[in-house]
Amino acid sequence: MAGRIPQTFIDDLLDRVDIVDVIDRRVKLKKTGKNYSARCPFHEEKTPSFSVSPDKQFYYCFGCGAGGNALGFVMDYENVEFPQAVETLASSAGMEVQREPSRGGPQREQREESNKSLYALMEQVANFYKLQLRQHPQRDKAVKYLKQRGLTGQIAKQFHMGFAPPGWDNLLKALGDSDEKKALLMKTGMLVENDTGRIYDRFRDRVVFPIRDQRGRVIAFGGRVLGDDKPKYLTSPETDIFHKGRELYGFYEALQANRRLERLLVVEGYMDVIALAQHGISIATATLGTATSKTHLERIYRRCPEVIFCFDGDEAGRKAAFRALEAALPCMEDGRQARFLFLPEGEDPDTVVRSGGAEKFEELLASATPLDTFLFDAMAEGLDTSNLDGRARMSKLVLPHIRQMPEGVFKQLMFQALAERTGLELESLMRLEVAAPEPPGGADRSQHSGEDRNQADRYREAGSRQAPASHSQDNPAGPPDWGGDTPPPDFDDYQGFDPEDGEHQPRKRQANPQRLAGYSNLAQSAIALILHQPEIARKAKAEGLEELQGEDISLLKELIHLVQRRPESNTGMLLGHWYGTPEGELLNRLAGQERLIPTEGIDQQFIDTIHRLAHQLPQQSKLAEQVDKLKLTNYAETSELEKQRLREMLQEKLQRDAERNRRHR
Repeated sequence: MAGRIPQTFIDDLLDRVDIVDVIDRRVKLKKTGKNYSARCPFHEEKTPSFSVSPDKQFYYCFGCGAGGNALGFVMDYENVEFPQAVETLASSAGMEVQREPSRGGPQREQREESNKSLYALMEQVANFYKLQLRQHPQRDKAVKYLKQRGLTGQIAKQFHMGFAPPGWDNLLKALGDSDEKKALLMKTGMLVENDTGRIYDRFRDRVVFPIRDQRGRVIAFGGRVLGDDKPKYLTSPETDIFHKGRELYGFYEALQANRRLERLLVVEGYMDVIALAQHGISIATATLGTATSKTHLERIYRRCPEVIFCFDGDEAGRKAAFRALEAALPCMEDGRQARFLFLPEGEDPDTVVRSGGAEKFEELLASATPLDTFLFDAMAEGLDTSNLDGRARMSKLVLPHIRQMPEGVFKQLMFQALAERTGLELESLMRLEVAAPEPPGGADRSQHSGEDRNQADRYREAGSRQAPASHSQDNPAGPPDWGGDTPPPDFDDYQGFDPEDGEHQPRKRQANPQRLAGYSNLAQSAIALILHQPEIARKAKAEGLEELQGEDISLLKELIHLVQRRPESNTGMLLGHWYGTPEGELLNRLAGQERLIPTEGIDQQFIDTIHRLAHQLPQQSKLAEQVDKLKLTNYAETSELEKQRLREMLQEKLQRDAERNRRHR
C-alpha cells in the first residue's frame, strides 16, 4: 500500500524489537557489564569502542561517533533507505508495515502499482543484456572492447554490465511477447516507435550499463556504441521511474562497497566510475548527461559529508566546475565539504588510474582544491588584486555567491576568509555586501588587459544563477549579513515518510530566532539527562520555558511534551522520532555522553537545570537586543559613532560565542 509510514507505527516497532538482537545478528556482541560491546562496524579499530545499551535501546561508538536506535543501525549497516529498514525490522518482529493513505489518492496509488511492473521488467531487461554478453555469437567484440579498456570480468559482473547485440528487434523478440509487455517496454524507453509505426530496440550494438537507484532497482540504461553509430553514448529517456536530474550512476554501488561512506567523487562518465572501482577506489559516481544539480548534491550529502568534483583542467572543465560550485553553495551546511580536482587536459579518471594506479590517484584526491580557494581564485581571474580597487572588485564578485550559502559557521568562515584574502576590513565588506552586484558585462573593462571578456566575467556567466544581494521595499539597500545569528527560512512540519521519491523526508521545525547566549549549554544538558533517563521528564513543568526561544530550547520542550504524552518512551524511541533530521544528529551525540552523566541525583540535576533556564537567565541579553536593533538599520546611513559601537559589539559577541563554543567542546 502506498502512503506515509505513521510515526506511531515506527514508535511501536522500536518498542517491540530488541536492539541487542538486531545488532547481534549482524555484529557479534560481547556482554560488558550492563551493556554490550564490539568492534565498530563503521570504522577500523583494534580496541572495541562500540557500545549497545539494552536499557536505552541505543548504540554508540566512542571512536567514530556513530550512534542511534535499531532502525538507524539497519539503515547504516545495510546501506538501505528508510522504508527498507522499516520493512526489515517489521518482518523480524512479525509486523505488517502500516501506511497512511497516499496524498495523491487513488491515481497515485495506481501509478505506484504500475511502477512496480516497470521495475520488474527493467530487471528482466538487465538480465537479458547480461546473458548476451556471455552467450551471444557476436559477444567477442564487446568483450574485446572491455579488455582494451582494462576491465576484468569480475568488475563487469559487479556493475552488471551487458551487451545489446546488433539488430533491430533482439529485445523486442525476447521480452515483448505480448501487447502488455510491448507497451511496458515502450513506457520504459527500451523500445522506440518511428514515424511509420515501426517498433524497434533503442539499444543496438552497444555495451550496456544498468543504472540503479539508491535501492538497487534498475531504472534506466546507458550504452556505449561498438560500431560507428551516433551518439557514442546513449542514455534512456526520462520515464515515470527515471529522472536524469536526480539520479547518479554508480551511487548504489558506492553505497554497497562502503559501509560508512566518508566522501564521494563525482566524475563525468560510466567508464570512469567502473575503472576507479576496479582499482579499489569505490567512491565514484557520475551524473547522467546533465550538470551536477542541487538535487544530486542533497542526495549525496544525506549519505556522506564530502564531495570531490573531478573535471578536466581546460577552460571547459573549469566552467563545468564552476557550475558545480554554484549548485553546491546552497547545500553547504556546517559539516559538509566540497573540493575540486582538475586533471591535465586530455586526461580523465580512467586514463589516470590505469597509468598511475590507485596510489597516484589518491594523491591527486588529497590535493584537490577546497571550495573557498576555487571560488576566490575564479573570481580573482583577470583582476589585479595587488591594489585595493582590484581586491574590492573581487569582493563584489565573491559576496553574492557567499550569500547563497545557508546560515552557519561555514558561511561565517567564508566571510572571514574573504576578509583575509582581500585585506579589507569588516566595514568595507559590509558596504560592498549591501550594494547591488555588478551585472555580467559591466561597463568598466578597461582594467582587464583590453580583453573583450575577462575570465571573471566568463566564470560568472558560466553559472548564470548568481543570487542578488538582499533587498526589500522598506530598505532598498538591504540589511547587512550578520552571520550565524540570522534565522534560516521557515520549514514545513514533518509529516512522516513519503515514498514519492523513495526517500525519508526530514522532520523540520519552524525557524526560531537566534540561539540565545547561555541557553545552549543548559538546554543541551537537560536534553542529555532526558535521553539518559526519559522518565525524569514526566513530571517536569515546562511552562517556565514557553517564553524562551532558541533551537535547543524548542527541542527540549518537544522532548518533554513527547515523554509526557508517551510515558513508555525509551531512548531508542526518542531517537527514532527525530531520525534523519539535524535534531536527530544532535540527540545521537548527546545520547552518547552517558559516561559524562552522573548516575546519582539525576532527578535533582534536571530540576535545577530547568529552573535555571526558566528563571535565572535573561530571555535576551542587552547585547543581542542592541545588535538586533542595528540589524534593522541601513548600515550605509549610520553615523561613524554608531559604526564604531557596532564594531565593538560585534567583537564582544564574537568573543562570547567563541567562549561558548569552547565550553561545548
